[in-house]
Amino acid sequence: MRGFGFSKFKPNQIPKGGFDELLKLFLELLNYTSGDAGEALAWLNELDKQYNLTNDDYGMGDFIDELKQKGYLDENNENGEFRITAKTEQSIRQSALEEIFGKLKKSGKGNHRSPQSGQGDEKNAERREFEFGDSLDQIDMTQSIHNAQVNHGIGDFMMTERDLEVEEMDYKTLTSTVLMIDISHSMILYGEDRITPAKKVAMALAELIRTKYPKDTLDIVVFGNDAWPITLQDLPYLQVGPYHTNTYAGLELATDLLRRRKTHNKQIFMITDGKPTCLKEGTRYYKNSIGLDRKVVNKTLNMAAQCKRLKIPITTFMIAKDPYLQQFVRKFTETNGGKAFYSSLNGLGEYIFEDYIKNRRKTVR
Repeated sequence: MRGFGFSKFKPNQIPKGGFDELLKLFLELLNYTSGDAGEALAWLNELDKQYNLTNDDYGMGDFIDELKQKGYLDENNENGEFRITAKTEQSIRQSALEEIFGKLKKSGKGNHRSPQSGQGDEKNAERREFEFGDSLDQIDMTQSIHNAQVNHGIGDFMMTERDLEVEEMDYKTLTSTVLMIDISHSMILYGEDRITPAKKVAMALAELIRTKYPKDTLDIVVFGNDAWPITLQDLPYLQVGPYHTNTYAGLELATDLLRRRKTHNKQIFMITDGKPTCLKEGTRYYKNSIGLDRKVVNKTLNMAAQCKRLKIPITTFMIAKDPYLQQFVRKFTETNGGKAFYSSLNGLGEYIFEDYIKNRRKTVR
């Protein structure tokens, strides 16, 4: 009998539980618990009760045992407390990179090319006629032979200089970046967690530089009442404090760090949700959270102008929508000659990645 035979479709049931699926969730929870493994496991246990993440064959106890066996978790034998390991810290950064950079690739936003092109180390889609001085390895031989056949025929093959076509190339420069993260109390006010997306972006950017652009440098500065540098290993544990916003101190430290770098291309990325409200005068803190304080604002703008004189552009990622705060950011950006993005928390990572990669591109003719 000819034809097709049909049977009832029975979709495959996705098994719940399993180490890999629980690990992804555990790593995500660690971002929200600032690296507290015990709290993350407690949250995971509650989620298991509510959504049945595990099954009779693989329970939470099995998952914890496997975390320890595979080097993701250490247990203090004296008090039974859990701590994450360096392997877990790297896994968190990789997870953040996959999440943010994966969205960037899927979204199709931008193609990471400079407005112009020249001799470099990465080909782009543009083609042009050969010019004296072009490198021979830029010549697109396939297209050049095709041009010769079209222009002169295939009977008696001949190629002239006008048949040659070259591929444009982008030149990627070494870049030193300081990422400034606002850890003032407003980053968790009004029921919105702003510090976790900022941390996740910092970890992803650090992992991108470490793996794809290892010769670039990234320094991370946090600022509240004061400003101080933190290491890559500190990022998962970063928390907001009972601080005001001393933007001036953050910029001063970022500039000092960049002065020590030998690269020609330097930049500051600043993630903030509020206005500058604090200055340090000797051992005393000058604070004013009401409106835009003239004294604080003017000193911050002076620092932005100083960065401009040092040829250090500042890109501000503003994650607040208050019109008067955005007006301050516009003035700050105009003073520095940098850029500003008024982004949601969801789009923050994509904006920063696009801008970082774009800023690395320079042109050599």
